[in-house]
Amino acid sequence: MKDNYLNTYNNLIKLTRDKSLYLNLNKEETFTDRLIFLLLILAFFFKNYKSHNNKIKLQQIHDFIFKQIEISIREIGYGDVSINKNMKKYINFFYDILSKIDNWDNYDLEKKCEILSKIIDSPKNISFYTNYFDKL
Repeated sequence: MKDNYLNTYNNLIKLTRDKSLYLNLNKEETFTDRLIFLLLILAFFFKNYKSHNNKIKLQQIHDFIFKQIEISIREIGYGDVSINKNMKKYINFFYDILSKIDNWDNYDLEKKCEILSKIIDSPKNISFYTNYFDKL
């Protein structure tokens, strides 16, 4: 299973390394910013592929990616207690993002900007992100 989803994971990570995402923040990028963009991109990925009726595969991708996030947090040096607490927080945040973007295509520009401004910390130009995720 790992090899099947490693390519998907790496492609999602590549998308989070787009420098324009971080140039449009009013602060220096952090691990949390990268994680937020990964969760946003993953949410849009799931939104687009949920209609393909392969829920088992999407669940396996979800599990693999969140396992990779946990490994990354461990590599940073967090302890077991804080890892569990943070993972719970990140998973809940991911599901919150999913619920907010579920009808993304039906929202007007103002509503999209409102949603993203609640998710992305300190954006310079929220419409940049709206356009970015519309194209994604």
